[in-house]
Amino acid sequence: MKYLHTMVRVTDVEQSLKFYRDALGLTEVKRYQSDKGRFTLIYLAAPGDHEAQVELTYNWDPETYTGGRNFGHLAYQVEDIYATCRRLADHGVIINRPPRDGHMAFVRSPDGISIELLQKDKPLAPREPWASMPNVGQW
Repeated sequence: MKYLHTMVRVTDVEQSLKFYRDALGLTEVKRYQSDKGRFTLIYLAAPGDHEAQVELTYNWDPETYTGGRNFGHLAYQVEDIYATCRRLADHGVIINRPPRDGHMAFVRSPDGISIELLQKDKPLAPREPWASMPNVGQW
């Protein structure tokens, strides 16, 4: 058995790519479009790690998706949690659970999917402005 990917449904491809690709830093590894099925699949992975992918599923006919939090979350290990959170914030992403401990943070995608960010190896020393930032919303 081999892990392939995690699928999340998205409502706006461009908005989702701005989050997952531009802000979070994932790279697109494959795209499939079905005119007959009326859907698009976009597979993304962390740079250098194409084994663990997230599949963005866009159904062309509008649907309402609720309860993104009950999905659980996607988790990514990062080299520098502070730099990653700064890049996300610079892209307009709300840091729902700031990395006060230098180890863990949470953000949410445009469709409400919770994303956990974990510092690689040991936690970084607490640093402002993160150390005194409060939680915002749900994560």
